[in-house]
Amino acid sequence: MKFTRHASVQWEGTGKEGKGSISTETKVLDNAFYAFKTRFDQDAGTNPEELLGAAHAACYTMQLSFLITEKGFTPQMLDTKASVTFEDGAINHINLELVGKVEGMKEADFNEVAQKAKEVCPVSKLFNATITLKTTFSN
Repeated sequence: MKFTRHASVQWEGTGKEGKGSISTETKVLDNAFYAFKTRFDQDAGTNPEELLGAAHAACYTMQLSFLITEKGFTPQMLDTKASVTFEDGAINHINLELVGKVEGMKEADFNEVAQKAKEVCPVSKLFNATITLKTTFSN
């Protein structure tokens, strides 16, 4: 399977005083505001790090769902939070926190496929960063 997705950014002004907008092909993001203060302070708007976190959590969780299904189980609930750390001009750490419920699956098997999903997730493979995973499981 091969496909290409599209996103675009428009920026006006300097890095610190300027502002921009982010749009996606699907229009889920449609001129979403971002600026220096939305990235480095806590102003309203988005930033690259939270978008990367959302993409990583979404890809990882879907990958995990496929792996659990391959083992013969159906996930009742998978909830993943990605925390992306920016430090000294680099994204150097991503922490995934997973809460999962898979009826009938053993916790050890769940943890094994959760780790495998972290390794084979296409978005995980993009990062030159340490990726850690914490799991909480119930069946």
